[in-house]
Amino acid sequence: MPSLRPPSSPVPGTAFAPRRVRLRAPVAAVLADRLDDVSVVDDAVRLAAARGAPLLLIAVLPPLPPRTAASRPDGAAARAVLGRAMPRVARAGIPHRPAVCHRPAGRDGRLGAAKGLLGVAVAHGCPVLVVSRSGPPGLDACTVMEAAAIRGGPLVHAASPVPWAPLTAPCRPPA
Repeated sequence: MPSLRPPSSPVPGTAFAPRRVRLRAPVAAVLADRLDDVSVVDDAVRLAAARGAPLLLIAVLPPLPPRTAASRPDGAAARAVLGRAMPRVARAGIPHRPAVCHRPAGRDGRLGAAKGLLGVAVAHGCPVLVVSRSGPPGLDACTVMEAAAIRGGPLVHAASPVPWAPLTAPCRPPA
């Protein structure tokens, strides 16, 4: 009896089945419009390249005024925060997409901002978050790690801050 499978198919039933492409989970970089965003993006690009994953660039914005809609990821406020990171992401050639996280208004406790940030990362399916060690209050790496430990994930990578050098006056020629 002749076989119905094509000769090039080593496994029965796979010749005509569509291939499923599994997308990798993105690596999230938390950008808070600070000088430390450069080191956060560098670490996130390294992790994403090693995993073969895209980047999720989370722009941390100030609290929303009452009765206003949340900012869009492609809005002017988010683009302003992401502007410092985009040249490095473009140079790396890694696919990316923006996201927005607003700081909570009022008193949400010590872990309120970190909890909101983790919510955005989990909503986008990020297993790894890169956060600055010296980030803004409530969004520094230690606080986000603590909130992630309470929640049960994702993994938080702490990026070292950029070394600071004091400004110096230009040297005057000897008289």
